[in-house]
Amino acid sequence: MHDQDALAFIETQTGDRPAGTVIWLHGLGASGHDFEPIVPMLPLAVDLRFIFPHAPTQAITINGGMEMPAWYDINPASPLDSNNDIVASVAAVTQVVAREIERGCASENITIAGFSQGGVIALELGLSHPKPLGGIMALSTYVHDLEHLTERVDFANVDIPIFMAHGVSDPMIPIARGITAREALTKLSYRVEWRQYGMGHEGCPEQINHIGQWLIQIYAK
Repeated sequence: MHDQDALAFIETQTGDRPAGTVIWLHGLGASGHDFEPIVPMLPLAVDLRFIFPHAPTQAITINGGMEMPAWYDINPASPLDSNNDIVASVAAVTQVVAREIERGCASENITIAGFSQGGVIALELGLSHPKPLGGIMALSTYVHDLEHLTERVDFANVDIPIFMAHGVSDPMIPIARGITAREALTKLSYRVEWRQYGMGHEGCPEQINHIGQWLIQIYAK
């Protein structure tokens, strides 16, 4: 994916005067439609705009080279091979952030959310963005290249609220990877709200309620 390639996306609003924007990134092999149905289920006390970008299609090594929507390739034999893909995806989603700012949404009112692969991009973008953002929602995910994280973060988002959630029986991304990421972020003094649920690599009604409550904390000000 080239940096100049604009991402296609779905956009929806819960009311006429949104207090901010949530940019929500799907997981491997899915699309922007994946989390669209959750919006009406969220217990929101404020109106919000939701943007669901579609990842570009690319060959995925772990799936035998099969092509599918993805934010980056996954090669278990060489995990850092995905570095360039992640940088490109962060750049592409940063364009979506910039578009919202141009539309008049303050950067502090933009939350970056993501599930699985999308959560990796959400964390990467949110922690490194040069303007303050509203929050990071990282669902069933991990931090890429934790060892060098401090080299990539930006002081602008040192106080950003982070919501992390994981299923205790996740077969795709073991909860230990999520806990390792949480502990690393906490050690760097980030404010992390951690939730875990009796589920696999998915969502659940309890999680949807917690997401809604967390978003209200960010936007009901």
